Amino acid sequence: MAALVRRTGALVASAHLMSTLNVAIVGTGGISLQNHLPGLALCKDVKVHALCDANPATLETARQQTGAPVASTKWEEVVTRDDVDAVIIATPNFLHPDIAIAAARAGKHILCEKPIALDAASARRMAEEADRAGVRHMTAFTYQFVPAMRYLRYLVAQGEMGTPYHFRSCRLQDWGTRNLGWRQVKKLAGTGEIGDMLSHRIDFALQLVGPMKRLVANLMNLTPVRGGAPNDTDDWVAILAEFRNGASGVLESSKLASGRNESWRSLDYVEINGSEGTYEFTTGKWNELQYGKVGGPGLKTRVIPPEFHVWPGSPRDPGVGDPLVTFRYDQAIEFVNAIREQRSCAVTFHDGARAQAVMDAAVRSAETRQWVDL
Repeated sequence: MAALVRRTGALVASAHLMSTLNVAIVGTGGISLQNHLPGLALCKDVKVHALCDANPATLETARQQTGAPVASTKWEEVVTRDDVDAVIIATPNFLHPDIAIAAARAGKHILCEKPIALDAASARRMAEEADRAGVRHMTAFTYQFVPAMRYLRYLVAQGEMGTPYHFRSCRLQDWGTRNLGWRQVKKLAGTGEIGDMLSHRIDFALQLVGPMKRLVANLMNLTPVRGGAPNDTDDWVAILAEFRNGASGVLESSKLASGRNESWRSLDYVEINGSEGTYEFTTGKWNELQYGKVGGPGLKTRVIPPEFHVWPGSPRDPGVGDPLVTFRYDQAIEFVNAIREQRSCAVTFHDGARAQAVMDAAVRSAETRQWVDL
């Protein structure tokens, strides 16, 4: 019966591929309104058909903004509808696996916010269920769509850097001690800064350098109370890693770098050193890299070629809007194009599971004060 349901669901989803693609959004807070909706609006023949949020007020705000004809406070009523082809999950992290697996079994394509689960075993199960159902699945590692990061990945793949020696990243923001809602509750979020922000850089390290061999890490909670409410998640994390190819990695991220501001205004830095040279990237400079050749006098600017300014297949005009925001819209475009072209998404649940395995190891290392093998 389960196999029949999956096949039937897949047929329902496929029936709309050449016409309007109906999308359901589960979790209609800020991320959905700021990132997902503008991206979907750029996609031809795509309709936000259904909305779901446990908070009726948040749900109503999204309904008024989108005009979606279906709205519910119960995700179970949304992800199994015959008139829904794809589901975007932007709920608290602990709900991701149940929603994604139910959607996959109903034949719906799925884009899920990161981290996609609370542990690697659950993340792998999500990927396996989606593969088994034959649906497209995507992890929302938004920063893979930054033009400079895409170009850096291209250069590394072309061998311009030579043999990788070191990867380092530093993400420093000033979030103060304000209340973060469910994100400061461990049973809902899983982790704090490591899942919220460092997960992006863990993914990028794995993409650029390859799998990690072992790591040692530390996590700290310096704000046990945020905005008058308990906080049992990490504010700061640092990882020292060894990659299987022999390269080293140093990754740090903090919510408490006072005076650093937030978002792209704060420090978001990646550097990779290799036998032939060095490349450096900061989010605030989306269209350039700093690079230097071995033995050279120092780093200089390398401008990102125009063909990397937008994602392949994206209709977005890179000259319209804030380029430090609009690159995020390409994520929805890639998701929709993968559905229509019946191919794998550029970033899948398997990528989310690999990053989650690193996060699990980091938490275990911090708890045991020991190196942990991956």
